[in-house]
Amino acid sequence: MSTRLQGTKYKRVFNQGRSVKGRLMVAWWLSAPDAAGQAGVVVSKRSFHDAVDRNRAKRLMREAFRLLAKDGVMPGHVDWIFIGRAALGGKKCQDVMREMKWMVSKCATS
Repeated sequence: MSTRLQGTKYKRVFNQGRSVKGRLMVAWWLSAPDAAGQAGVVVSKRSFHDAVDRNRAKRLMREAFRLLAKDGVMPGHVDWIFIGRAALGGKKCQDVMREMKWMVSKCATS
């Protein structure tokens, strides 16, 4: 099963979901019975001017999510959208994973 969120579900997560703001990214999440535990990533040109940097930021977020989902850290009934911030530039996968874990704990308490 793919961990990528389908494009048709983005609008639903933005309209019905909630958000958590972090230092490296903003996470929108929607807990629903039909959610497949997938994630979408967004990085704006305003944050990263060069396409190479935008693509690297997206790869980092996707890989961090994939590793956390594989380890069972990410809840299976929640769809996510991660929006990268400029502070994401130059970070390692471990930093992104640490922030995603923090966001999951934040969502569990709210």
